[in-house]
Amino acid sequence: MEPRHLGRTGLRVPPLGLGTLTWGRDVGEQDAAGLLKTFWEAGGSLVDTADVYADGGAEYLLGRMLGGLVPRRDVVVATKAGSVPGPHRRIDGSRGHLLDALDASLARLGTDYVDIWQLHAYDRDTPLEETLQAVDDAVRSGRVRYAGVAGYCGWQLAKAGTWQLADPGRRSRLSSTQMEYSLLQRGVEREVLPAALDLGIGLLPSSPLGRGVLTGKYRDGVLPAASRGASDELGPFVAPYLDDTAGRVVHAVCTAADGLGATPLQVALAWVRDRPGVVAPLVGARTPDQLHAALSVADLTLPDEIRRALDDVSAPVHHYPDHDWSTL
Repeated sequence: MEPRHLGRTGLRVPPLGLGTLTWGRDVGEQDAAGLLKTFWEAGGSLVDTADVYADGGAEYLLGRMLGGLVPRRDVVVATKAGSVPGPHRRIDGSRGHLLDALDASLARLGTDYVDIWQLHAYDRDTPLEETLQAVDDAVRSGRVRYAGVAGYCGWQLAKAGTWQLADPGRRSRLSSTQMEYSLLQRGVEREVLPAALDLGIGLLPSSPLGRGVLTGKYRDGVLPAASRGASDELGPFVAPYLDDTAGRVVHAVCTAADGLGATPLQVALAWVRDRPGVVAPLVGARTPDQLHAALSVADLTLPDEIRRALDDVSAPVHHYPDHDWSTL
């Protein structure tokens, strides 16, 4: 997998990342070890986690494998801070919470630094400069190599990225932003991607397979027993992408896959991987078969006519003010 620069930085990562949202919850230690070893042996390096995944369990599992199962230097560890675990999600971007959360993450991961530290969400109740000063302090201390964000909408990303660029000698530029992006969810193209491209911030798409729907597994209207769509916990997460609009996109993906002698998963993943501004889609494989299927996309490049057809069938409806009025 040919590496790509993470935004306008010197860090390079292969164009596919491994997500750990289900580690410590649906994926136990033995299965997680198998996934990480397979990923590393295929040339993968970027592993994305968060301090709230399984209430810290995902970081703990990853930490048990770093340096033993795979060399620490070969893994680009990306984690997040700012979300507070509990029955009702709360965001805390205060200096105290963020720096305490970083120390706790490092302890669970068994390492003295993380490669990418991401603010998990925008905190409207904490001054942005306080949040970003905590990031700068973490980078200066050596505990963080690169900074990023997750879940920031367009104006939030533009504000944070511009603030960091205003004093490059003292502030650490944002390297990445993580948002959901797939053929079934192209909302980031409205404002997030333009801001990221302008500021030199790389996009790490989450749910690049449309929460699993773009694999075609739900195409016949049946929820497979072992699927996320059939689970009580994740069923509501999948449900919004099971409507007729999504069905038309899935049908187009399956048709393209048939014509290419590929799988719907490969077609959908190749499409998002090669979008402007994308660095590495994050795949949340739960089994070795799922991971092998995702890794197999490395050899697939979509022909222009198929890419354009998929662009058309999945095009989001954006009107004012997204039109470039400067051309009129």
